Amino acid sequence: MTSISIADYRANYLKPRRVKRRVSVKKAKTVSKGESTLIQHLKAYKIEFVQEFRFNLERKWRADFHLTGTKILIEVEGGIWLGGKGRHTSGKGYLGDMEKYNSATALGYSVYRYSTEQVKSGKAIEEIRQMVG
Repeated sequence: MTSISIADYRANYLKPRRVKRRVSVKKAKTVSKGESTLIQHLKAYKIEFVQEFRFNLERKWRADFHLTGTKILIEVEGGIWLGGKGRHTSGKGYLGDMEKYNSATALGYSVYRYSTEQVKSGKAIEEIRQMVG
């Protein structure tokens, strides 16, 4: 009787094990109703903008919109009627938003915040047109 090493046995008689790799997939940001409506309004009035504008490279913060050629950032605040269960109305989310907006202001940006209702009603685009007009 001959003997073989464990390594030889594994190499010759066992099927190789597949290693399952975890794939990290970042979900694409879904555009809210308010954001998609504002996109339509900005395009209709030929106001140039950048979506998901990264204004602070250190913190990787982004604004919903940056009006090109200005220092104006626009935020569309969704979920404000969720009774503290939405991102912007929970304590932690509210504090995070304050830090983000204060950072933008310190960097010289003006931050304008609108609710989805204000965007849908046309109030937001009226004010934006006055700012850039």
